[in-house]
Amino acid sequence: MTQNIRLWRPVGPEELTLIADSKMREFPPRLPEQPIFYPVTSYDYAAKIARDWNVPASGSGFVTEFDVSAEYLSNYKVEQAGGREHEEYWIPADDLPNFNQAIVGHIRVVKSFPE
Repeated sequence: MTQNIRLWRPVGPEELTLIADSKMREFPPRLPEQPIFYPVTSYDYAAKIARDWNVPASGSGFVTEFDVSAEYLSNYKVEQAGGREHEEYWIPADDLPNFNQAIVGHIRVVKSFPE
């Protein structure tokens, strides 16, 4: 039996459109100034980023939820970005295609801001 880990990712409307274009199966490539893809380990942390960063930057923010193969994630450690409640995986941009292949099922939108 394959083990999976549930993760979340805050996104803005442009990134969500690209995710939808993939039929909710993968995250788009990173931009040149974005060397790391960082899915987070808690819904609350993702919601805070979507609300506090994505909404001011683009007018709306979304929390996506998805499952990733634990075997794939075993290659990375959980990083803390300012505190224990701010945990995330740091996936190098050039490994994002492998990350996308490790997603089990679909990427789901579980919250949108503003409401």
